[in-house]
Amino acid sequence: MATTTTSEQGTTFVIVPGDRHAEVARTLAEPVPQALSLFDQFGLWGNLGVSLLGFTGAIFVLQPSMVLLRGLFGARLSYLPTVLNIAQCVGWGVFELVTIATAAHTVAPALPKTGYVLIAGAATALLTIRPLGAIRILRKYATGAVLVVLCYLFVQLIRHPLPGLTHGTWSGYWAATDTVVAVAISWAPLVADYTRHSRSQRAAFGGVLGGYSVTQILCYVIGLLALVTVAHGNPDQIYGAFIALPLGALAFAILAARELDQAFANVYSTAVSTQNLRPLWDRRILAGVIAALTTAGALWLNIADYENFLTLIGSVFVPLSAVLVTDYFVVSRGRWDLSAAARSRWLMLLPWAAGFVTYQLINPGYVSWWASAWTSFGHAIGFTPASWMSASILSFAVAAVVTVAVGPLHRRRRA
Repeated sequence: MATTTTSEQGTTFVIVPGDRHAEVARTLAEPVPQALSLFDQFGLWGNLGVSLLGFTGAIFVLQPSMVLLRGLFGARLSYLPTVLNIAQCVGWGVFELVTIATAAHTVAPALPKTGYVLIAGAATALLTIRPLGAIRILRKYATGAVLVVLCYLFVQLIRHPLPGLTHGTWSGYWAATDTVVAVAISWAPLVADYTRHSRSQRAAFGGVLGGYSVTQILCYVIGLLALVTVAHGNPDQIYGAFIALPLGALAFAILAARELDQAFANVYSTAVSTQNLRPLWDRRILAGVIAALTTAGALWLNIADYENFLTLIGSVFVPLSAVLVTDYFVVSRGRWDLSAAARSRWLMLLPWAAGFVTYQLINPGYVSWWASAWTSFGHAIGFTPASWMSASILSFAVAAVVTVAVGPLHRRRRA
């Protein structure tokens, strides 16, 4: 039996039960099948929690998507975060294809990296044609293999003697934390693209939180062990550290092939985000075009600026998540208009901007001219970041507080 979600302006989306053969519709105007089980979501996010891009992760994943941001900003104003999310998804897609090609070339150098980029790009495009089917395949085949590989790598690495511990320092701790948070927060605008197809709230929440956090924490531990025991602190040798283990080349090849789900998720979510701008565009055609663009980008870009990319993502999406969560649960209390006629909420840009500025003042990244500009601005207003300050935590807090402050102004203006 079909159900609907409604807003202050009327019907928004039609939700229908789905089975193991159901697929995503072509446009946002068609019914949304609830076809993914708890294990499907766990399989998807368990795989997304594993990444060759440094084996890093975080603890939390939020639940907005671009259409949900209509409730926060209004329909037309939601185009701004939509465009930013499209940009970050395309960037992630390029990074993932480059990573897949680099990893595959490390294992089998006979084929040049460009060949692996083209193969990975084509495979990514094919996966996006039937995204729910791709998720079921991940759950059925890839998840178990990935967990076996991770456990095997952990056992092999823990057998190596740990280096002697020296006196450490807290210097750089919060900057590293900001990078970690940025990895997780970059998935926040994408989560609802998949949880909206869940059969229940339990499947959505448990599958995402459990699957992502378990594998990310395990990746953290494995990456750290590989770095200190085999690579001897040299990050350039991290891939070689895995391959140097017994059966390491096979294990690493499995992880490299599994990295396709990262590229698939970013390309598919870019298509869904684009549909917030043009709801009647066919997501299959969009996904094909986006896959071609990311493949072209991967052919001439590299991942040298990966850390700066993460810093920029964090400064945009950490405060955005704070505004969204605070407004939904505290200010608006769940009363959002998600229709295409939702009125613009310009005041919600203020807490988002305040959080962005807070983040940049504390951690502007490492691009010299950008960092110098924010450092000069900080000196002009008499602000110097202390070593204990976390850009992620403080920008989230500032954005949340300002959201609560402007809430009454918005309600008065609407009245």
